[in-house]
Amino acid sequence: MTSETKRDPKADDLLTPENSALIVIDYQPVQVNSIASMDRQLLVNHIVGVAKAAKVYELPIVHSTVNVKTGLNKPPIPQLRKVLKDEPTYDRTTINSWEDVEFRKAVEATGRRKLIMTALWTEACLTFPALDALREGYEVYVPVDAVGGTSLAAHDAALRRIEQAGGKLISVAQLFCELQRDWNRADTARQFMDLFISTGGTAGIQFGYDAAE
Repeated sequence: MTSETKRDPKADDLLTPENSALIVIDYQPVQVNSIASMDRQLLVNHIVGVAKAAKVYELPIVHSTVNVKTGLNKPPIPQLRKVLKDEPTYDRTTINSWEDVEFRKAVEATGRRKLIMTALWTEACLTFPALDALREGYEVYVPVDAVGGTSLAAHDAALRRIEQAGGKLISVAQLFCELQRDWNRADTARQFMDLFISTGGTAGIQFGYDAAE
């Protein structure tokens, strides 16, 4: 049971902590409360898990909100703010975050071409920047169970549009596994299993990690 030599993490075709960045857009109370494509609590668990994973693996994070400064909307949900409290927030008025100058500059400043993109709603605030990023040569990865739309039909149609444009659809669990890749990477293995436990998974107990430890 010998692991192969670790691939070049920057050139790897798969997602690695060294070649990807996390984009988080509009997980604010109004948007979360309007989601009808999946269970809202599960959605919250998943986006918080994705944010925690970005912290564990030290990914650059670009966090954007809409209309907080104008007073028309509230800040992100507290569960997410707790995880991303040290990250700057780029507030904007554009529905398409890619049309906001500061947001675009923040994405470019990460130096990463693989974007793990999450947003509410799927049919607008995710689709529009995803399509623009793809058009500019970025690779876009969407954790489909950490995003949501105002209906299942709207969510599914938006994901199809992103995929048809070249975007890659993944799951939250797949994201965790892709970033970790090898159980022998002991510096993050324990936190890797904690991510599953905190998002409602049982893999930690299955593999001998008890959540109560």
